[in-house]
Amino acid sequence: MRVAAVQMVASDGEADNLCQAATLIQAAAEGGARLVVLPEYFAYYGCDSLQFQQQVERESSPQGPARSFLAEQAQKHRIWLLGGTLPIVGAGDRRPFAASLLVDPNGEVVARYNKMHLFDVDIDEGSASSPRIYCESDRYRPGSDVVVADTPFARLGMSVCYDIRFPELYRQLARKGAEVLLVPSAFTASTGEAHWELLLRARAVENQCYVIGANMGDRQNRKMPTWGGSMIVDPWGRVLDRCDAGMGLAIAELDFLQLETLRKKMPVLEHIRL
Repeated sequence: MRVAAVQMVASDGEADNLCQAATLIQAAAEGGARLVVLPEYFAYYGCDSLQFQQQVERESSPQGPARSFLAEQAQKHRIWLLGGTLPIVGAGDRRPFAASLLVDPNGEVVARYNKMHLFDVDIDEGSASSPRIYCESDRYRPGSDVVVADTPFARLGMSVCYDIRFPELYRQLARKGAEVLLVPSAFTASTGEAHWELLLRARAVENQCYVIGANMGDRQNRKMPTWGGSMIVDPWGRVLDRCDAGMGLAIAELDFLQLETLRKKMPVLEHIRL
């Protein structure tokens, strides 16, 4: 099966972001992809008003512009489409979840994962005198559920960005039967340069899964530079395809017979002792 990771350079407007995403989704579908993964914040990265985003994507109103976009694109191209994250408000907390939605070719949301690990860190983005402070938990609330989605072609383990640093989540996904790990992201430029590829390949090898990492790719952004480097990794840790910076696609074939053979020859998941 052919899959694609979409890499975007987001603007500061939702309409422009969705237009860019549509262009890349079409290119992926024309390239034969049946599963297309969009990056984290694909619709609203760069948009300052989280309050506006929450209003239009409220849980009680599932026809928000970004969710309608996902449904329309999935139906139009007859693909499975993973919408990186959207801010969706739940009950009992002013903060929204960063929700990742899996949409089937009929335009139906068949799985939702609320980002579990929130990015609360201080990072040197190139100047030790002016480190950048991120505190995602000021704006978002953490999820708690481990989500594996069943599809006709594979079981998909859902995660988002900073989750990639917590291998215990991916071990749980693998134990629940995940064969493909989805990692929509907006990885920062400095952390991405150091760790992005390393972490994706590690999660692939230790869990014997394919990994699809779809990242934002604007290294020159003055406010929030992102690394890019979107890639698809096989269970042996080989990078099947990748982007550098800027807009683009990584597209690759996933061979599930190869995955089954590897797991039989080296049954790592059966050898777990802890």
